[in-house]
Amino acid sequence: MAREPSVLVIDRSEETREVLRTALERRGIRILAAGGKKHGLELARQYHPDLIVLDLELENAAPEEICAPFVHQSQPLQTPMVLLGTRRRKSQALAAGEFVAKPYHYGPLIRKIEEMLGATGQALARSA
Repeated sequence: MAREPSVLVIDRSEETREVLRTALERRGIRILAAGGKKHGLELARQYHPDLIVLDLELENAAPEEICAPFVHQSQPLQTPMVLLGTRRRKSQALAAGEFVAKPYHYGPLIRKIEEMLGATGQALARSA
């Protein structure tokens, strides 16, 4: 039996975390959620999710500072990332993920997550 995919959602908005949890769990995706960078990194290290959704405006820090530890954490397993922010910036740290501009609609965001999980699942199946 195949393992259910997992997504780590790191977003300061409780509403965003809950909407994504509800929508994705209905699709058979296990959700891990954190409201801050520190807790998000702990969950990433402990559970090694299949995808990370990261709000680049979590804290009063540059998006690169928020993203860099997650990029470092996800590199060994090549974990894909969806980066949520108001403006796309050019940066090596931010090049690691798919950017989704705020404000966004949940439907397209959920489809992007499913699409990326599908690509990850296909790559894993080919390597097995």
